[in-house]
Formats: sequence, C-alpha cells, structure tokens
Amino acid sequence: METTSKTFGAQSMTAPLRDVLVKRPGPAFGRAFDDPAHGFLHPVDLDLAQREHDAFAELLANLGPTVHELGVESDSPDLVYQFDPLLVTDRGAIPLRPGKPTRQGEELVIEAWLTARGIPTVGRVTEPATVEGGDTFWLRPDLFCIGRTLRTTDAGARQLAELVGGDVRIFDVPYWRGPAELIHLLSVISPVADDLAVVYLPLLPVGLWELLRDLEIRTIPVPDAEFPTLGCNVLAVRPGVVIVAENNPVTASALSAAGCEVHSYPAIEIGINGSGGPTCLTRPILRVTAG
Repeated sequence: METTSKTFGAQSMTAPLRDVLVKRPGPAFGRAFDDPAHGFLHPVDLDLAQREHDAFAELLANLGPTVHELGVESDSPDLVYQFDPLLVTDRGAIPLRPGKPTRQGEELVIEAWLTARGIPTVGRVTEPATVEGGDTFWLRPDLFCIGRTLRTTDAGARQLAELVGGDVRIFDVPYWRGPAELIHLLSVISPVADDLAVVYLPLLPVGLWELLRDLEIRTIPVPDAEFPTLGCNVLAVRPGVVIVAENNPVTASALSAAGCEVHSYPAIEIGINGSGGPTCLTRPILRVTAG
C-alpha cells in the first residue's frame, strides 16, 4: 500500500479508501421505530443491529482502510448513516443541512469530530436550503453530481455547487413513491470503478444516463427484485473491490462477471430496516487518487 502525506480528501467514490468514519448503532437506533418520523420498517433488534455493524466494520477494516468509530451518541438513530450529514473534499469539510428534520444537527457532531483532528471546515449549507450526502457523488475527482430530491432542494443544490466549485452537474431524481419511500440519487447509482457503475435504470435520471454514456462508463443494471434489498447501494473500497448487502445475488454475480472482487455483509437491521446500504454507513475521510 502506497503512503501519502494527505490526511483528508475524498473527491472520489472509487479511489483507494484509506480512512473512513462509521457510527455503531446505540440506544437511539434501538428506539428508532418508536417515532414514525424516522421511517423504520419494524421494531429494531439492537443486538442484531450491532452484530451486523460489527461485521461490516470488520470486513471494511480487513480490506485495508483505517476504520474510525465516531463514539458519540445523539438523539438521531440515523447518525449511523454517516454519508448523509457532511462531505469531505480535498479542501476540507462541508457540513450539509439534512432535509429530514430529525437529522438536522447530525452534521455538527461529525464536524466536531473532524475539527478535533485538524480537518478544516471550508463552508456549509445554510437554512432554509437542505442537502443530504446521499444525493451527491463524485463521478470523477473534478466532476461532482448532485440530485435534486425531496431532501435536497434547488437552493441547497445550488449552494453546494458553489461551495464545491468546478464542474458540478445537477439532476432531478424522480418523485417515485414520495416521502414514505424516499430515494436519494445514490439509491439509483453506485460508481464502482473509473469505467463501471451499478445503476437502477427505471429511476436513473436521463441526463445522468447520457453523461455515463458520453464518458463511456459501463453500467450494471440492478433487477427490480433487488432494488428494495439495497442492491444498487454498493461501496467501492478501491476500484473493482466492492462491498454489497447480502441477498442481492444477481447484482453480486454481475459485478463478479465484470471483474470485481465482491464482499457482502448482513444488512437486515442496519440496512433494510433503516434503508441504508454500505455506502450510507460510511463517511470517507481520505481516498487517495493518482496524480
């Protein structure tokens, strides 16, 4: 593994992941079903959720990255899904402002963790605009994509585009089934290598499909049956080495056939119940890109 003097910067979805932040489920996660506003599907088995998360974190660490545990509890069960509240760019952190009201404030918890480790904040999304990290991804280190959704407003997308700078593309994500079964942009696409992405074609914005075509990025379609089981949410640890939620055999087989090394973890409580896949469970702090 090559060394680097960088300590932060994650302007990629597929470059080798070096440092990543996770949050183990705690008491708030265990109570999540008690408040319908959180949107969990059934009462949480906290012991099972913790075992699943431990298995995920161990798998991730065994694949090379240094896995940091947030070690902070809040009133929000969704803090477990670290990808949404904040971005880490090559210049520093950008705290977002989640569109889900029960999640607002999570970004400050993660920002405090980063600040304590010398990672600067370079800007933030301010009210009334809202943005969630699940509506954002780097298609290239200099090409950032934002989804305009029920959680990421037009004002939020524009604020974030200005903060990120450079080539930013904004796409409208379909309404689909509304707030009860909300989809993020990353619900329908997961880049897994420079030239390969997993996609759920029925909900993929046409403009994004055109961009993938123009950049000659190959796509692996997720079948309808595996969309609810998080088949389209795939975490690349490095190009072509990926983590998927269990029980998505068609997608996993297609990834293998495309030359990927595929790993899986159990994702009932921390996955399907809370509607978050492997990407959602992580906040990449450092990914090392060439050049």
